[in-house]
Order: sequence, then structure tokens, then C-alpha cells
Amino acid sequence: MIAAREQERYFTPEDYFAWEEGQLEKHELIDGGVYAMSGGTKNHSAIAINFLLLIRSHLRGSQCRVFNSDVKVNSLHTLNYTYPDLSVTCDDRDREHPLYITYPCLIVEVLSDSTEAYDRGKKFEKYRRNPNLIDYVLVCSEEMAIDIYHKNEAGDWLLLSYRSGDVVELASINLRVAIEQFYEEIVFEPLPDAV
Repeated sequence: MIAAREQERYFTPEDYFAWEEGQLEKHELIDGGVYAMSGGTKNHSAIAINFLLLIRSHLRGSQCRVFNSDVKVNSLHTLNYTYPDLSVTCDDRDREHPLYITYPCLIVEVLSDSTEAYDRGKKFEKYRRNPNLIDYVLVCSEEMAIDIYHKNEAGDWLLLSYRSGDVVELASINLRVAIEQFYEEIVFEPLPDAV
């Protein structure tokens, strides 16, 4: 989740890595600007953990690796580094750097009101340029709803929408799971009215 631009100066990736090492919060690097990451809700965190546990269990023993929001994704052929809620790579080139991956086949973002438009728009625009990316998963934290932008064999992006009772297919890692498993122990409550 992106908040506001933290610094007005231009950052190279080297400047960014050195600067962020001394920060208390995580920051994304987008077009030379650094943006502080805001916190999320309990549902946001629990849904991300459910995804992580299900995918990690499924990938056990494979060459693929799953990462939480502590690992950056470098948008291929850019100097942009973001923190998705979850990413999966099966590419050996991603073993070269300890701080980020560049060739994810799957990216998961748990949505919030403040970031949904960005996650669906400009962020996806950058991610989909990566030829390795097959599934870009957008997960609602306020109701049982998952949208997946899936790249088919022809290279076209299809929008697949899943709701209660559906079986979610993550073709990038050959996983089919009832949507309810991703929302296990999640309680949807109305958000408090702004005062």
C-alpha cells in the first residue's frame, strides 16, 4: 500500500537501497521517488497469511519460492521496486539478489480502499510488462471476492472473478483452491463511520 511521497529528491536504486536500510518503515521506489508503505487491517494481514500458507504448502519440494511483503519485486526493465503482499518465482535468476526478485510468475495484492485504483491500474500496467508474470491476484479484504488477471497462452490478459462457492485457479503454480480457504477465519465487519 502506498501512502505519500516521502522525499522530493530523485533516488537511483543504489541510493534507495542504502537509504531504506536506515528507515523504520518500508518504502517503494517508483520512477525515482520513494513512497512510504502504510499499514493494513487485521483482515488484510490474515488474508495474506492464508495465501502464504496455502501456496507455501502447495509449492513444497518444487523449485518455486513464495515470498511475503518483506521482499521487493523489481518491475522488469525499470528502476521500480514494489512490495506486493505475496509473490512467487520459479526462475533461477531470482536467486541472485537477496533483497528482491524480478521474474515472478504470480503476484498477490490484498486490496484496501486507498490503493485499489492504483493496484488495478498503474501498478498492474508496470507488472504486466514482465513476460514471466502469469497471474496477478487482487483480493478484497471487505468481502469474499478475488479477481485474477491471468495471461493466457496467446499473451492476452483475461479477468477472472471469483466469489463465494467458487474454486480459485492459480494456473501459474497449478493450484486450485476453494475461495473459502483463502478467507478462513476472516470476519467481515462494517468499517466504523468516520467521525
